Amino acid sequence: MPGTVTLSMWSDQDEPLLALANAPAVTRHLNGPESAAALHERHRRYLRLQDQGTARMFRIDRDGAPAGSIGWWRSEWSGDAVHEAGWFVLPEAQGRGVAAEALRLLLVDVAEHAVHERLAAFPAVGNAASNALCRRSGFLLEG
Repeated sequence: MPGTVTLSMWSDQDEPLLALANAPAVTRHLNGPESAAALHERHRRYLRLQDQGTARMFRIDRDGAPAGSIGWWRSEWSGDAVHEAGWFVLPEAQGRGVAAEALRLLLVDVAEHAVHERLAAFPAVGNAASNALCRRSGFLLEG
């Protein structure tokens, strides 16, 4: 069981969560761990894109404790304007339904705030858990 999963808008206080997720077990499908400077820039980018209204990034909490991040932003795929979703869940929260509940909550947010009709996700081919989550959540494999 996932426990109580909630989403909170990404804030300046959430930068340490990126460092917690910067481990090989979490980043193996994302080109590996990043430098401290790259993590800081990612955090600043999350905040900047939110301020510009082109992204909505969230901290995932499980039973009140940080468990990961999920969000969506404007993107392009096959020449079409879309929104793209991405997420990570810390190892101690993986395999407990946290990502599934966070994605369900994110889809509600997308339905309320999206500009474009399509939401895409691009998990690595070898990321079996994220690909299964996409299938269960209604994403269609298009390439």
